Amino acid sequence: MTPDQPSLRERIDAALKAAMRDRDAGRTAVLRMAAAAIKDRDIAARSEGQPSPVGDDGVTAVLVRMVKQRGDSARAFEEAGRPDLAAREQAEAAILEEFLPRALSESEAQAAVEAAIRDSGASGLRDMGRVMALLRERHAGALDMGRAGGLVKARLGGG
Repeated sequence: MTPDQPSLRERIDAALKAAMRDRDAGRTAVLRMAAAAIKDRDIAARSEGQPSPVGDDGVTAVLVRMVKQRGDSARAFEEAGRPDLAAREQAEAAILEEFLPRALSESEAQAAVEAAIRDSGASGLRDMGRVMALLRERHAGALDMGRAGGLVKARLGGG
């Protein structure tokens, strides 16, 4: 983020105000939930002795968790034969994803894994934690860490 760009928190607040002004009840509800979750994270950070309010990395982590929860819920609703509720969860996830970095493509994910392995000096599976930490630091929100873990493991000879 450069000084002339608004923070992720500011972008969410602006989108919330716009949704309220446009009387978009669904979008307003999702953005209010996100703002509340971010405030909860700020409070937790304070109680843990960490800086508060959390920066864009912390806000991104909250949004990633919320998107994942909605994806899990949508799958559960699909399996339960409730496509209407699944569609609602997917719509909420789409609103939240607007604030996340663009997801890396398969080739970009492969390149990111290769770079992290090279930069961390990893040579085997025992180094997987260092590689994953580097990927989390560099690509939070843009790289599915579950998918990245599989790529790292395969590349380091564990699968």
